[in-house]
Amino acid sequence: MINIAPLMTRCLSSVLLTAIALPIAAQAGNMYIYKDKGGQVLLTNVNPSGNFDKFNKKVKTTYYKDSNAYNAGSNTSADYGSSTASSSGSRNSYDSYIRASAERHGVDPALMKAMMHTESAFNPNARSPVGAQGLMQLMPATARRFKVSNPWNPADNIEGSAKYIAWLMRRFNNNVEFAVAGYNAGEGNVDKYNGIPPFKETRNYVKSVMSRYHSLYKNDSALSGKTMNANNASSTTNGSGMQNVSYGTSSNTNSASYANSAYLALR
Repeated sequence: MINIAPLMTRCLSSVLLTAIALPIAAQAGNMYIYKDKGGQVLLTNVNPSGNFDKFNKKVKTTYYKDSNAYNAGSNTSADYGSSTASSSGSRNSYDSYIRASAERHGVDPALMKAMMHTESAFNPNARSPVGAQGLMQLMPATARRFKVSNPWNPADNIEGSAKYIAWLMRRFNNNVEFAVAGYNAGEGNVDKYNGIPPFKETRNYVKSVMSRYHSLYKNDSALSGKTMNANNASSTTNGSGMQNVSYGTSSNTNSASYANSAYLALR
């Protein structure tokens, strides 16, 4: 069990360094952040008791599942199973749009295609019972929010979807599963449940997207000649001055999440 001694608010860097250094953070259950009346902060995975009773204001609780099935730091196809290729005749028709929008907004094109596959099965005329529209099933309010003038136009729809995914990735600190869940269930629900919401539809959606990403599109040379994974975008500049975007995985995502939670609590 982890029980970190209280630290003064002004010692934020120490809190973050301690949280990042925890070797078993990825195995933790609940992580609590408490404050006392004087502003001291306690990070712990158990409810305060004994000498820590003065910490009576709960700032945040973050739940980390013991299973790696929805572990943001886990990016192997074995975690999600394998997927079969789409039988749609238009499955490769929108790759150029995906590549262009993904490059403009710093999004992984393989992730975008996995989401399109799951959202609409590459049908530009798809409409859901609740009114989601087009290739990546934008709700009318989301289309307006990201300046999509015609959601039935593939280029417009894909551009708006790329903007939304990029926004979600920033919102959730490059946590891909949280961003994918937010696309399906709304970012508010990801905030509410401190992670992937416990909705069967959303859990299945995340699993389907990540399975298709890993087993079908991550290494698809038609999407990009670059090597890509789903976390932590970095970039370099090629000889022509264009930006090359690459994506690398991180094995410390859960530990970083502890630090992010502490930072947000102390801001």
